[in-house]
Amino acid sequence: MLSERQEELLEVLESGAVEKLNDLLEDLHPVDVAAALEEIDDEGILRFYQSADKEFLAEILEQADEELQVRILKQLDYPAIIHLFSFMSKDDIADILGNLPIGMRKSLLNLMKASDSRELQVLMGYGEDTAGGIMTTEYIALSGQLTMREALLKIKEIAPKTEVLETIFVLNPRRQLIGIADLRDILVAPNDDKLITIMDDNVICVYPEEDQEEVSRLVSKYDLTVIPVINRRNSMLGIITVDDIIDVMVEEQTEDILRLGGVSEEEKIGGPIGASIVKRLPWLMLNLATAFAAAFTISIFESVIVQVAALASAMTIISGMGGNAGTQTLSLVIRGITLGEIDLKRSWRIVFKEILLGLVDGAAVGFVTGLILYFRYGNFYLGVIIFIAMIGNLIIAGLFGFLIPLVLKRAGADPALSSTIFLTTATDVFGFFIFLGLAKLFLPLLL
Repeated sequence: MLSERQEELLEVLESGAVEKLNDLLEDLHPVDVAAALEEIDDEGILRFYQSADKEFLAEILEQADEELQVRILKQLDYPAIIHLFSFMSKDDIADILGNLPIGMRKSLLNLMKASDSRELQVLMGYGEDTAGGIMTTEYIALSGQLTMREALLKIKEIAPKTEVLETIFVLNPRRQLIGIADLRDILVAPNDDKLITIMDDNVICVYPEEDQEEVSRLVSKYDLTVIPVINRRNSMLGIITVDDIIDVMVEEQTEDILRLGGVSEEEKIGGPIGASIVKRLPWLMLNLATAFAAAFTISIFESVIVQVAALASAMTIISGMGGNAGTQTLSLVIRGITLGEIDLKRSWRIVFKEILLGLVDGAAVGFVTGLILYFRYGNFYLGVIIFIAMIGNLIIAGLFGFLIPLVLKRAGADPALSSTIFLTTATDVFGFFIFLGLAKLFLPLLL
């Protein structure tokens, strides 16, 4: 939902009263302007470009989603695009170029300076979900043999072209990363001391092919604001800043939530219906197959259910509680995997804790459920059956809620990838089998 200022911006653009535009933009953040621009047509976008400050427009372009970025750039000629790029960091330019049609991308690269073009092509060569894909090459790296006076002169010279100023990366004569220095420490150190004397040589680094989720975990674990990207020779390739890491965390969290439900992160709620069908239908078919497995289990005991109608209502309680308990464990395990706290090899003993938890929780919930069913139907043995079945199903829920994401991770799949479908199948099939199996065993006492 747009704010009043965003609505006012749309009215100005639609009316053509561009003299009011810059006054409005002073009160709006680039993110909010980008959201408003999504609501206007291509002609309005062109009017906005012609009237807005180009540096501010570059900031808007950085914050816009992929679709809007392409729409904006398609309204401009190539020199105008190159001019906008001059206000942007290389990693953001690489991301935008990657979304453009290949012909347009090649034309823009050919118009750039050779050094810039080569650098952008290197950045675009890395996978979008890797450290190399989210790094920037705009940083300050200095020789450790420089004095503080010399280092400050270099920093003043390079600072206008860099994205991160407060962290200085220290190199040896072979241009290898050997440490980092804080700008504050450089400012307070004696002028003739060398940079190498104040650096911290305990540097957390990543390689360019490292998955972005692992990079975000390292940044969170060590409370970093920037993390360098190096090659196998320990030479610096770039840096990843905390603002990019925040974007990664949001992206990964969104991806996990969607995949738990069997929905692709590429799908949008207002997107084309054909794409939604292609992305959702396979998982629904898988879910249908698992539902048939549960239905088949119930069909084995049809004669028992026919004789004791109370079983039909009671078994929905069993399956529902099993699914809920399993989801609790599943959520904690996926979080543990994401933070690097759990894996199948080191953490298998935790499964005994989940079994014990299922036993205790199952006994508590089963006792209350059994008591209610006893008063409802007046049959003590129905209460006993539900008590035992609840314990069994919650143990199974904890066991499968723990193992499913770990097995998927071990198999090289995303642990959030529709884990709930497999978990629901396990709790339904085993829950129904235990409950109805006990009912068949106790059948003479239930009639």
